[in-house]
Amino acid sequence: MADIARLEDMIEPEAEALGFELVRVKMTGSQGERTLQIMAEDPETGQLVVEQCAALSRRVSEKLDALEAEGTVLVEGAYNLEVSSPGIDRPLTRAKDYADWAGHEARLSLSEKVHGHRTLTGQLAGIEGDTVTIEDNRAGTIAVPLGAIHSGQLILTDKLIAATRPLDISGVEDIEETSEEEEAQD
Repeated sequence: MADIARLEDMIEPEAEALGFELVRVKMTGSQGERTLQIMAEDPETGQLVVEQCAALSRRVSEKLDALEAEGTVLVEGAYNLEVSSPGIDRPLTRAKDYADWAGHEARLSLSEKVHGHRTLTGQLAGIEGDTVTIEDNRAGTIAVPLGAIHSGQLILTDKLIAATRPLDISGVEDIEETSEEEEAQD
């Protein structure tokens, strides 16, 4: 299994060296088809274009390979590496996300009930200290400790689309995916 905290510690400086902010590191799938997912953004735009994703992917791959050559394996077994922009209906993973996206619709899944609710959906009001406030569609204004949020994600709305117009999608058709086996043969 992968140690996400150690991966984040390794990946974050690589992203920062390229001028990006790390949004999330996540391992998905099962033993047969696992994916190490890295989401990052350019702080100027809140997104990454294809060339930026490719640059971060190469940098992280090289670092993981170098660590493995030294005997440090952060991910056991085969996996696919996926580097992406957070997308329009992005996950909310950092305190700054709750401030940056205040005024937009979001869904919060809580690790424990808060005011009798485990899921809240509505307009983000923002964050103050370590407390996120949301105008839940059913329960009204609810203040939630940041630590009680298991996951948060923006909901796709016209307002959100208007706020996050794509920067550039040229070159997407030209990207060729290769497996780890194909890369090993090169």
